[in-house]
Amino acid sequence: MKIRHILESQQFRDRASLEGLFKEADEMERLSSSGNPPQIMKARIMATLFYEPSTRTRLSFESAMARLGGSVIGTEAASHFSSAVKGESLPDTIRVVGRYADVIVIRHPQEGSSRTAAGCSSVPVINAGDGAGQHPTQALLDMYTIKRELGRLDNISVAMAGDLLYGRTVHSLTYLLAHYNDIRLTFLSPEQLRIPSNIRQYLKRRGVPFKESTSMEDAAQEADVLYMTRIQKERFASEAEYRKLMGCYVVDRKILNLMKEKSIIMHPLPRVDEISPEVDSDPRAAYFRQAENGLYIRMALLKTILGKRGE
Repeated sequence: MKIRHILESQQFRDRASLEGLFKEADEMERLSSSGNPPQIMKARIMATLFYEPSTRTRLSFESAMARLGGSVIGTEAASHFSSAVKGESLPDTIRVVGRYADVIVIRHPQEGSSRTAAGCSSVPVINAGDGAGQHPTQALLDMYTIKRELGRLDNISVAMAGDLLYGRTVHSLTYLLAHYNDIRLTFLSPEQLRIPSNIRQYLKRRGVPFKESTSMEDAAQEADVLYMTRIQKERFASEAEYRKLMGCYVVDRKILNLMKEKSIIMHPLPRVDEISPEVDSDPRAAYFRQAENGLYIRMALLKTILGKRGE
């Protein structure tokens, strides 16, 4: 699989490329567990430019690079602690940072920003979330998690609940699920936060059956995967608008009792109130295992992009 930049899920155009990445992630986990991960990024540097808050994505990328023997430079709050405060444009920042690093991981509030960055970068760019656009590496680790938890990616029912309009993780995951057979999707959201029309049209073109619903109970009974997302306060124009919708879908003991014994609950995290802590001890609660899987997927991606020149 030859990839320079990772900007959107649509770059992964077939099952073979996904399966190859998953095998590489399996190997990264095996080697990490043995305490002997390959030091293939020795003398390589990754720059992390995060203009929005992040915990799991930033730290898992940094951990992935460190485990592979590389180094990390960057800033956690680039909108406040970089030359963006002085009015520097994103392209200029990328042109400079590309002279200091071998790969740039960027999170930015503006949709399409990662593509802008890639267009002027001398080194590979990885999209770690661009506004309400996409989050492709999260989708890859989500797919990897489903396969590990259920043992398959064909013939599954997936219910996605919460903020589907601004939820970039949902957008990216939907594109990847469409590569598999017998996928059945249910979108649960308030009317104001429905899945975007371009994704609905994409699914229709691919012949992937989906429905939109407001019933959490019905979806919970049918789903092999219940994928929860938070209502994103930062995407609303006012707190009053946000408060009208917060807490609209919650997984608690009642919902858990409706679910299949072999189903799983996923969440890209952070959660607010959409999954009750009482659910955490249930074996179907996969979200913390899901977060760990991000480490191995990102190790595999760094190896894929930068190759073995660090050896």
